[in-house]
Amino acid sequence: MYGGEGLGMKLVIVTGMSGAGKTVALKMLEDMGFYCVDNLPVLLVEKFVELLKENPGGVKDAAIGVDIRSGGELPQLKEILDRWKQEGLPYEILFLDSSDQVLIKRYKETRRTHPLAGRGRLDKGIAKEREQVGFLKERADYILDTSTLLTRELREELAGIFRGGQAFGNLFITVLSFGFKYGIPSDADLVFDVRFLPNPYYEPALKEHTGQEQEVKDYVMRGGTCQMFLGKLYDMMEFLIPNYIKEGKNQLVIAIGCTGGRHRSVTVAEALYGKLRERSEIGCKLEHRDVDKDGRR
Repeated sequence: MYGGEGLGMKLVIVTGMSGAGKTVALKMLEDMGFYCVDNLPVLLVEKFVELLKENPGGVKDAAIGVDIRSGGELPQLKEILDRWKQEGLPYEILFLDSSDQVLIKRYKETRRTHPLAGRGRLDKGIAKEREQVGFLKERADYILDTSTLLTRELREELAGIFRGGQAFGNLFITVLSFGFKYGIPSDADLVFDVRFLPNPYYEPALKEHTGQEQEVKDYVMRGGTCQMFLGKLYDMMEFLIPNYIKEGKNQLVIAIGCTGGRHRSVTVAEALYGKLRERSEIGCKLEHRDVDKDGRR
């Protein structure tokens, strides 16, 4: 369907009821690799798609958020969709809905004003909105009722629809080595202290070297303690990563610390990074924060 001539990409119109989760859905689609634009004026929607067609290699997938905030321009979207259909331009419509009771509750909790309610009652504004976006719901390829959906469940629904249920690399892990004497990284999610491992600092021939070099790695690994620790660390990652992805986490910083951040932590971080790179469903990078500092204990 998306291989239409002149486009060759996924184009999704994300719309629905105010308070039903369109903004959250767009953020999730962005995590899946979509280029997302929210509240684009209806008069610019066609121009935006024309630009995508002119640069087919630039954006792989795109999602456009359009809703009642478009005001008087919204009915013109019907004409645009009709033209796209006649031209054979492939697109899909995702409509986010929710019960009136849940929408009212969400608005009261956030203390926001409904776009069509003004100073009137919320239920009247919601009723007007349902009438005005009705043509989009009728044309929708997918209708998701978020009344009882958890954030994790919404992500799973979207992944099933737009990624065929496959993993989409939404978790990016930074493996960071550091030295405790320079402070624990403030953005660390998980911190592991490896100061129990053999310390090359006390070996004159190794003191000025780093855990990026094989002789230092061999020294830290001697005795089997480090290998045992890494085995347990790998097992923990096997458990944590799928659960972090399931809960929608998209950034994870794993900090490995020793005294100066030059030998032991670097060795362990290098090994962990090498293991994580084998996983296809995540992105990963390696940083050594303190490896180039003076090396004094």
